[in-house]
Amino acid sequence: MQERTRIISCQMHLDVTVMRVDAQKMITPTLAYRQRMQQRPSGPAVMKQQWADLLFLHGRMDAEALQKRLPAGLWIDTFENEAWVGIVPFFMNRIRPCYLPAVPRLSWFLELNVRTYIHDDAGNPGVWFFSLDCNQTLAVKIAQNIFHLPYEHAQMHATRLDGMIDYRCRRDGCDETAHYRYEPCSEGKEATAGTLEYFLLERYRLFSANKAGNIFTGDVHHSPYRFREARCEVLSSLPALWDGLEFPIESVFSAESVNVEVFPLRRHHC
Repeated sequence: MQERTRIISCQMHLDVTVMRVDAQKMITPTLAYRQRMQQRPSGPAVMKQQWADLLFLHGRMDAEALQKRLPAGLWIDTFENEAWVGIVPFFMNRIRPCYLPAVPRLSWFLELNVRTYIHDDAGNPGVWFFSLDCNQTLAVKIAQNIFHLPYEHAQMHATRLDGMIDYRCRRDGCDETAHYRYEPCSEGKEATAGTLEYFLLERYRLFSANKAGNIFTGDVHHSPYRFREARCEVLSSLPALWDGLEFPIESVFSAESVNVEVFPLRRHHC
């Protein structure tokens, strides 16, 4: 028993040592590098799409708890030493491969993602998705198999009336419905570099992992978000709870539509 305890203790010490060595190799993103990420990547895009009527709900969570949910080589990105998690319902419009037209019923659907903000060892900032609910079956299968993203099929419905958006999402297998009723209530403006809104919004790289644990990364490009204050009559943290995450919603704003180019996914080498 003493020998077993000694082996476990040594293993724990080794794990901590490895984590400290990895952390020493890690580069934290600078503001200048975050701004450079807004430039369009070289090479051709593979898809075009529009993200519309976005609602951004954010709250703080313990960085160490979130770090445990990430693969090795990826790190929680923080703003003033605090980690943030977001719930983002929005409309996906005119989704299509480049050089092909949008297809009715296939190219328009709803999506709601639960995400946090990360960077890799080299200091490349991006987004890590805990889940992406979607009501288009084909889009779910493509994103799961080609982009290795944790898409979930959901029953979703949204209506607009006099500027107010009523948005509902119930993930398959879940009994409750996440409900949002919101409208923008200010003029749109770009986030100022170095602010919390800039940290949360200006993200142009995603990271994902396949079942074998291989990490992939891909870039998107769009004009900077123009965010607006939002009035929420109804909001919900259910999608985060479905993913085992719990946090108070502290930040609420919406954003105007952006036209997006999606670039090829590639294997990430930590």
